[in-house]
Amino acid sequence: MEKIESLIERLIFAGRWFLAPLYVGLLLTLVPIVYRFFHSFWHMMTHITVSTPGENTLQVLELLDTVLLANLIIIILFAGYENFVSKIKVAEGAEDRPHWMGTVDYSGLKIKLIGSLVAISVIELLKDFMQEGPFDAKREGWRIGIHMTFVISGVLFALMDNMADRHQSER
Repeated sequence: MEKIESLIERLIFAGRWFLAPLYVGLLLTLVPIVYRFFHSFWHMMTHITVSTPGENTLQVLELLDTVLLANLIIIILFAGYENFVSKIKVAEGAEDRPHWMGTVDYSGLKIKLIGSLVAISVIELLKDFMQEGPFDAKREGWRIGIHMTFVISGVLFALMDNMADRHQSER
């Protein structure tokens, strides 16, 4: 019976490698994001002389939004892979290894994820409020509601993690 249990446990442990292709796929999502960034950047630069300062600000916000999304993907890739699949050995001695790499646990990943979503959401709201033209109060109300949901979720995640850490340290 011990041999069967050991075999099942080895199989379950090896099952984490099913996540690896998903992380590679997530890495490939950076390709259209990089394209989108440089396409937007090129458009901004080629229209700089005919754009208003407000339009320039909107275009920069779009670039920031794209960068935040790419950063979010990298955070999820590194932390998710290291937490659930395997340590990234090639990065261990690397001089340019991000300082947080290898230290973000699942709890920290949730906080970073919700923080990035809040940042992306606020940029989208700012872009909406800066655009000229008709204002759709119902649409913006929904967007503000969703943004506030992200903010409240982030605060609640942080509180739950804080309570769990206190509970852990009391043991």
